[in-house]
Parts: sequence; C-alpha cells; structure tokens
Amino acid sequence: MQYEDKIALSQVRLDTAKSCLKDAEILINTESFKSSANRSYYAVFHAMRAVLVFDEFDSKKHSGIISEFRKNYIKTGIFSAELSKIIDIQFSTRTHSDYDDFYVISKAEAYNQFLEAKKMLDEIETYLKTKYKT
Repeated sequence: MQYEDKIALSQVRLDTAKSCLKDAEILINTESFKSSANRSYYAVFHAMRAVLVFDEFDSKKHSGIISEFRKNYIKTGIFSAELSKIIDIQFSTRTHSDYDDFYVISKAEAYNQFLEAKKMLDEIETYLKTKYKT
C-alpha cells in the first residue's frame, strides 16, 4: 500500500472513531448507557486500527487488533500501559453490555467509558499527527 493510501485510510478510521465517540456522548444524554458503552469501545477499536494501518495490519477479530496494538505500541512504550487498561475495561464493558441481558451500567460508568475513550483517541490523534503528519 502506498504511503498516501495509508494516510487516507488512517484518517478514515480515525474519523470513524470520532463519530463513534460523538454517538457515545449523545447516547449518554438520552440515557442509553449500554449503547453508549458500545460506541465508546468502538471508538477505541477504530482508533487502534487507524494506527495499525502503518503496520499494514488488520484483523476481523477484535482480539487480533488489540493484541497487535499492545505488542507494537504499548509494550514498546510508544503509548503508556494505562491505555492497555482502558482497552481491557472498554472491551469488557462492551461485551457485557452487548451480550449480558441483565447487565446494568450507570450513567456515571457510561460517562467514564466515554472519557476514557476520548483520552485514548486524543493520544492516538496526537501520535498520528506528530509521526505521520495526518
């Protein structure tokens, strides 16, 4: 893949992440907390994919994206270990909210999910702008 194509694809994925984050905030305000947790997670997921474009890596499995991002960007110190914790919590909460019929998430928890996703997106966007001039 040409460098310019990587830049364009990364931007599309980052835009998708931002759209998911915006949806998460809207859903909190309409008291759809489980759906908000879903959107917060997907914001994180697509942001990781925006970075992995430059490694020419993608996967249909969430575990593959998470594992590759951790290996190449967290374990190497490019991003802090705190982001690994954010990924774990986002993934776990999204899984429970999507598949556990009796899972309850409070407004405060959904809002925290949103804030953590925003923090991760901000860090990834800064990294992409600095490293790749996106």
